[in-house]
Amino acid sequence: MQAASVVPRSPIAFLAVALAFAINMMGTTLPTAIYRYYQLKFGFTPTVITVIYASYAVGVLGALLLIGNWSDQLGRRRMLLAGLCASAASALAFLLSSGLALLILGRLLSGVSAGIFTGTATVAVIELAPPAWRGKAMLAATASNMLGLGCGPLLSGFLVERFPWPMQLPYAVHLALVGAAALAVSGVPETVAIPARVKFGIQKIALPAEVRPVFIPAALAGFAGFVVVGFFAAVAPQLIRVVLGFHNGIVTGSIVFLLFACSALGQIVQTFIAARWRQAAGCIGLVVGLVCVGLCVPAHSLGALLLGTALAGIGQGISLRAGLGEIASVAPAHRRAEVTSSFFVVLYVAISLPVIGLGIAVQHADIQRATLLFVGLTIVLVLIALFLLMRGQTNQRYNGEVIGD
Repeated sequence: MQAASVVPRSPIAFLAVALAFAINMMGTTLPTAIYRYYQLKFGFTPTVITVIYASYAVGVLGALLLIGNWSDQLGRRRMLLAGLCASAASALAFLLSSGLALLILGRLLSGVSAGIFTGTATVAVIELAPPAWRGKAMLAATASNMLGLGCGPLLSGFLVERFPWPMQLPYAVHLALVGAAALAVSGVPETVAIPARVKFGIQKIALPAEVRPVFIPAALAGFAGFVVVGFFAAVAPQLIRVVLGFHNGIVTGSIVFLLFACSALGQIVQTFIAARWRQAAGCIGLVVGLVCVGLCVPAHSLGALLLGTALAGIGQGISLRAGLGEIASVAPAHRRAEVTSSFFVVLYVAISLPVIGLGIAVQHADIQRATLLFVGLTIVLVLIALFLLMRGQTNQRYNGEVIGD
């Protein structure tokens, strides 16, 4: 097996893995425009819909913790193919579903595929980048992730509006795309030397004392950002239908796509912001975006929702990229994987438990009150993160002045 240092880094292999990354992540948000059909056919309550959605996080966390570091032992290519197999199995479960059990199984398998790809594909894209593209490799990986997440609702929204079989066709199309991605990935070179003796182990979760001052505000901001992601993927379609009166799946899919596209844009924008202000800028973007989302409820304004979606997406992207960078910079090199995994555990908890609570609120009140409650609580969370960020920077400056004296 070739070592990483002698792997030919061709543009074709790089693009093949980046495209496979996007296709795989597309499957995780594909059901967003289809949930209303499940409600109509099976009579599911809003709580059940959010439980189906949130079961995805269980699969992600399980994969991150149990097999998150297996690509170092088995190779990137094998694990990417395993992730695509899990994505294909998820599509089949949805395609054949006749009730709640297979829908939850489909979401779990979708989460497993995302958990495998989150780490493995990110590293593979960076390792396969041609020398001239190395500076943009991380951006290409994160953009593939976010744009793939955004394309899922866009694809399913288009298919359910323009073609028959709304609960089957999107998954059949995605299954074909996964097959094409698997063929592409099978031809890319391996980027790691597989050890003679394979050693598997559970990914450790740890938070060294020196990391905590940076980790806590970054995790709070990241948590709030992923709560927003969960809201748009699971609950926003009902808000768009009930409050704004738009029943077209293409409209719903486009609005959710806007969030993820702006998140990718935010990850680009953050490079133009001074490092010390990046997380604060992300928090401010989230707060202003959430205020606009809240205003769309009493005003019944699509414009307010679109503006709020764009600003929240940009803020989420800035916070995510800046938070990861800050945490990686202060974490000890030999414990960086543990600390990063801890950060992702926080993020994926954020797209499960709060969204289930929101589904319960929708069921017992209404979508308008539940949305306003969501906006208010999430803004409070972001403001706490912003306060901790500012206090931490003030302490750092004070300590620096004291040492300088």
